[in-house]
Amino acid sequence: MVEEYWNALKKGENIRENLSLLRQSIKEPKEREKLLSLADAGILPLECLNHEDPKVRKNAVLLLGDMGKKEVTGQIFRAYSKEETLFVKSSYLTALRKLGAEAYLEELKLRRDMLAEETPALEERKHKQEELRELDKIITELEGVKKHRWKDFEQEHTFLLTAEREQREVILSELATLSPSVEYQAKKHPLGILITAKKAAPFLRLRTYRELLFPLCMQEKTIREEEQAAEAVWRSKLLSLLLESHEQEAPFYFRVELRSRMELSKKGSFTKRFSAALERLSGRQLINSTSAYEVELRLIETKTGAFAVFAKLFTVPMKRFSYRKHAISASIHPSMAAILMEVARPYLKENAQILDPFCGVGTMLIERDMKVPAREKYGIDSFGDAIRMARENAAAAGEQIHFINRDYFDFRHDYLFDELITNMPTRGKQTKEEMDAFYTSFFKKSKTLLVSGGRMIFYSNEEGFVKKQLRLNPDYHLLYERCMREKEQYKLYVVEYRG
Repeated sequence: MVEEYWNALKKGENIRENLSLLRQSIKEPKEREKLLSLADAGILPLECLNHEDPKVRKNAVLLLGDMGKKEVTGQIFRAYSKEETLFVKSSYLTALRKLGAEAYLEELKLRRDMLAEETPALEERKHKQEELRELDKIITELEGVKKHRWKDFEQEHTFLLTAEREQREVILSELATLSPSVEYQAKKHPLGILITAKKAAPFLRLRTYRELLFPLCMQEKTIREEEQAAEAVWRSKLLSLLLESHEQEAPFYFRVELRSRMELSKKGSFTKRFSAALERLSGRQLINSTSAYEVELRLIETKTGAFAVFAKLFTVPMKRFSYRKHAISASIHPSMAAILMEVARPYLKENAQILDPFCGVGTMLIERDMKVPAREKYGIDSFGDAIRMARENAAAAGEQIHFINRDYFDFRHDYLFDELITNMPTRGKQTKEEMDAFYTSFFKKSKTLLVSGGRMIFYSNEEGFVKKQLRLNPDYHLLYERCMREKEQYKLYVVEYRG
């Protein structure tokens, strides 16, 4: 394919189209190698930068970037400097970003500053914003972004501690453990608990919420378009919050997380237009960056088709789960493990000997010991990499836990355990019959490892199999169950063994 397009290009046939086809073809590594092996592979596209058709110039410079022809960087930069067609200019920058633009950093910064100070005509705005966006990408990748240090705020602000609906009461109970000197107001929100306070610091150590977000446009019921959303965010307290709570001044770099039912291509268009509008409205005190950012603007589409907007600040010093250096796809989120331990606390025994039969990277054991200290802690998993990760996580948490790479059903031990505590494996590709057999084996095996009066505390979305085993095994007694995620039917079970 490459040879066909290349030969047609050399003959001057359908230049624009064949440049585009070459770009598509060399996405395959073998086709790319074929093109690079041609002796004049870099010369012909370079010559096309002088072509009278601006779309030919655009396709040619993008091809040079895709090919990685670093030796032509100087010619590309000079062509960019001379280019007068606005919609083409950002393509030169796309290529330069791939090839390396260190030598031209100062000139690019001057161009960036000039564009930032302009107020372009409406018909020029789109293309100049695209050029400005590419310039920002190059400059931030080469220089990084100015880091902002969080210092907390002094004025009253509202923020959201996120959690599932079924978990909100757990957060409220943990809030009750705060010092009486901490002044705040709390109320339920569909996405968690809304807090109004003059300081965020007291809430950063709480373990039972997933994220801390700042609601920006809660009262805006009609935000549907990019410009509307950008104007609403700009009218919000976002910039004043950022300036008040950080030691350094603007600009602040942001990315956009759009959670919407719209098609993927429309999402990309919406995000670009929203970001450009917000940059313009803020006078570039807020700058979009997809790679180096400290603020995430999260736009969540509601049932009415409007958007609720939240900000997540990565500058806020969240150290709650800093021990978690590693995770695997099946890992439970540490905030979920913390919630489970908070709910199960009345059933946890101090100085217990505990075992996690399917420990993964160790999160449940670590959070269990943080809630109520145990004497001996063992974790078992058949996945060797998970055991290695668990050891590193436990070391980072300062926890002494014995991790063993073994199948639970082959495990033997010299003494019995007070607790088996675990996040049960999910069904995945297993059949109903296989899961039924798994729960049968789990309840049977656990009898050989629990003391009389010992407890199994586990998280599962297989209520049918759990209740079946409880019926079949009268020496097990269900002490407690609680729905934690209704949509996926996940429950926490506390079962006592009375053998």
